[in-house]
Amino acid sequence: MRGILVFLALMLVSRVHGFDMLFNQSKVAVSRKNPCSFPGRARPLCVGPTLIKSAASKRALCLDGSLPGYHLHRGFESGSNSWVVFLEGGGWCNDVQSCNGRKFSHLGSSKYFEHEIPFEGILSNMQDENPDFYNWNRVKVRYCDGGSFTGDGYNKAGLYFRGQRIFEAAMEELMSKGMRYADQALLAGCSAGGLAVIHHCDEFAAFFLRARRVKCLADAGMFLDAVDVAGNRTLRSFFRSVVRLHRSSLTLSRACTSRINPTSCFFPQNMIPIIRTPLFILNSAYDTWQVLESLATPRADRQGLWTKCKRNYAFCKGDQMKFLQGFRNQMLNVLSTFSKSRQNGLFINSRFAHCQAERKDTWYAGNSPEIGNKRIATAVGDWFFDRSKIQAID
Repeated sequence: MRGILVFLALMLVSRVHGFDMLFNQSKVAVSRKNPCSFPGRARPLCVGPTLIKSAASKRALCLDGSLPGYHLHRGFESGSNSWVVFLEGGGWCNDVQSCNGRKFSHLGSSKYFEHEIPFEGILSNMQDENPDFYNWNRVKVRYCDGGSFTGDGYNKAGLYFRGQRIFEAAMEELMSKGMRYADQALLAGCSAGGLAVIHHCDEFAAFFLRARRVKCLADAGMFLDAVDVAGNRTLRSFFRSVVRLHRSSLTLSRACTSRINPTSCFFPQNMIPIIRTPLFILNSAYDTWQVLESLATPRADRQGLWTKCKRNYAFCKGDQMKFLQGFRNQMLNVLSTFSKSRQNGLFINSRFAHCQAERKDTWYAGNSPEIGNKRIATAVGDWFFDRSKIQAID
């Protein structure tokens, strides 16, 4: 009972601080007319895209066959030889219809890349917003393959599933832009990009044989193979179709696929035990995307018993709170062995959120989430620079 009361209190606190669940925003927006327009406050740093021209010869193409790309803001002073590479998120497509739909957005075609995008949170160039990484070379790699930068296939409908090639082409391009001389490097990503970080962490580290420090940060990438409210495994079925369509089995870690099936290897819980590179897991224990798209989907909740709870968690009943608390416990159990390694870091908070590293209000703002008096940015920085061990669980 005490756990349920604490859970309810945390939910109410989340509302007070403006961290409402994003139940009406679960679908990734595929276009924004003015992504750098912020009425009422100062305009953030905005950066234009660069297409990877060398990707054409490698057939490292977006879903529609266009060139992939990235946004780069150069580092300066003490950070001129350090790099943050951030992998964009944006869900997945698991069949021809859904992948075709992404061809008409930035999630499937560089033809729809914005003229510029804001760099905030871990990508900000302001020291008071991003104290440890503000003057590093900061890169955002665009996500246009629909398979978390995995897979290597082609569909007769004209779809290119070249996530692995896109990742490799982006890394080679950045190495030619000076990243090969990096003294320190951090691979980060959010959501589907956070999952991609987990799949590519060791591969990324292999590019930096002489670097002093190379680590990875997965934000909102801990997608669990969990049972939904109807007793089914919605996400397992979905990921199985993603892996099959994108031929991800060809590019997933052999250390994993040699032991278990490729769909299981797509889940981060089966990948993190074999990652050798230091990894930081940043996640909400009540990840809003997973609640919406994996646990309490319309198909799983045909009678609409979760409708009110999803719109306003003050209406969640005791059994619903107990179910969500069970999801939190499952995440903590999955991470229990991971957390025992001193090289790894954790920040598991109880805000209803999805992706926190790239947002100004959650990374290092005055009202950002804290655990043990440390904001997310402080915790990540302390872990990256080995200032202290970070195993923060709210």
